[in-house]
Amino acid sequence: MQQKIVVKVSMNGDKKTRKALKIVVGISGVESASFVGSDKDQIAVTGEGIDSVELTSLLRKKVGYTELVSVGPVEAKKEEPKPIVQVDPYHYYYHSYGVPYYYVSPY
Repeated sequence: MQQKIVVKVSMNGDKKTRKALKIVVGISGVESASFVGSDKDQIAVTGEGIDSVELTSLLRKKVGYTELVSVGPVEAKKEEPKPIVQVDPYHYYYHSYGVPYYYVSPY
C-alpha cells in the first residue's frame, strides 16, 4: 500500500534544498518527492515501504533540523465518469445541394 510522508526540513540555501531532495529520492521505495507548504520548506514523499524514521534521521544527519509532520495513506483521486454517448450507425446526414440541369435546345 502506498503511503505519503510529509517532512519539514530547515533549508537555508539552494544547495541544502538540492541535497535534501537527493537524499529523499535515494531511499528505496520512493516514487515521487515534491516541495509543499507555504514556504516550500516541507517535502512530500510518496511511495511504498518507506521507513519514515530512517528518512527523518538521514535528513537530520545530512541537512539539519528535520521534523516529521505526517504519515498516512495516499488519497486516491476519484475520476468523474464520462457520459456515454450513443451513436446511431444507421442514421446518416446527407446534404444534397441538387444537381444542376442543362437543357440543350436545337435553336
